[in-house]
Amino acid sequence: MPEEPELTPIPANAAMQTGAAADPAPGSTGEGTSQPSPPHKDGPQRIPRWLERAELFLRVLLRLYIGLAVCLAPWFRVFWDQNPLFAHYPRVGMYAANGAVRGIISGLGLLNLWIAFRDAIHHRDG
Repeated sequence: MPEEPELTPIPANAAMQTGAAADPAPGSTGEGTSQPSPPHKDGPQRIPRWLERAELFLRVLLRLYIGLAVCLAPWFRVFWDQNPLFAHYPRVGMYAANGAVRGIISGLGLLNLWIAFRDAIHHRDG
């Protein structure tokens, strides 16, 4: 079987550890050496404002749709009373038919709607 290459990581300052020749002086020009570019002094890049607004719009829209669906689903016969999951598990269907459970589920939908409206109204561009 052929030998496989050794896969040990080489540290970034390997030249210092092995005693290799030091880098040339800042004013000298060495053939084949390239100076690394200095790091950005501007700090981290900002996200464009249009992208932040698009993300906010999509987040609010998704929360509105989910909130409306969760709020209204327990009160429609097609979604709740004729649900195949409740038909397959009659004990779960018995609890789901309770009015308090329907109210709790609708309350979670209303909470989701409230969060969506709060995000849309109180958003500030930073």
